[in-house]
Amino acid sequence: SRQTSPTSAAAEQGALSKDARTALDEYIKIQTALAQDSVRGVAESATAVAKAIQLDPDKTFPAAAKSQGELLAKTKDLKTAREVFKRLSNSLIEALDKQKKSTGQYLKAFCPMAGASWLQVGQTIQNPYFGKSMLRCGNIVQGKGSAKSDHSGHH
Repeated sequence: SRQTSPTSAAAEQGALSKDARTALDEYIKIQTALAQDSVRGVAESATAVAKAIQLDPDKTFPAAAKSQGELLAKTKDLKTAREVFKRLSNSLIEALDKQKKSTGQYLKAFCPMAGASWLQVGQTIQNPYFGKSMLRCGNIVQGKGSAKSDHSGHH
């Protein structure tokens, strides 16, 4: 795995603590794997998410997210992993919304078919709930607030 120095671009969004960013970076690895219909590396990343949440001095994310990370680390099959990931995503997104944290490069996406949101990097939808069967299903939801009506077009 390539090492990125702490002085990378992410370090400049002072809004999130180092541990919160680590949790999100590891979370993105899980999202990427699930979008590829794979659970490879998910256990390791999920463990790292839970650990980072626990270490975070700002307590950016709730204890529930830590348990969801731990549960995801024990999950072996794709279907269950996606269910747990859905709950983990909601916990992380709600916490970021509530604290009005700048999510920087992490964009919030929503899929009306899955009825669920997730965070990802980049504008190209990579749907972790459907993977290759409907990889591009969903849209980027910028900003805070509810993602309920996002498939109804922009206002």
